[in-house]
Amino acid sequence: MKYSISIYAEGDREISLTEIVELADAVAQYSGIASGAGTMGYGAQLVFEASTAEAAIELAVRAFEKSVLIAKLPIWPITTVDSISELEELEED
Repeated sequence: MKYSISIYAEGDREISLTEIVELADAVAQYSGIASGAGTMGYGAQLVFEASTAEAAIELAVRAFEKSVLIAKLPIWPITTVDSISELEELEED
């Protein structure tokens, strides 16, 4: 099943648009999008195929951490992780 995982990290300075573009480039391989320009944090929404939400979250967190390094963003603690399956998303519509 496909899961969409949203991850957000917060820190101590404002993130620039240029930094978010770098993060967007890094998460693109995971069908990802990035956000956070002009805020005190950065985030991404990634898509993973997994048997459970927990497995998808584990894959997404590792991919997010790798992408943060590639984008040369500051290493800040992850404050939020949410998941939604493709079935849950269809049920909401």
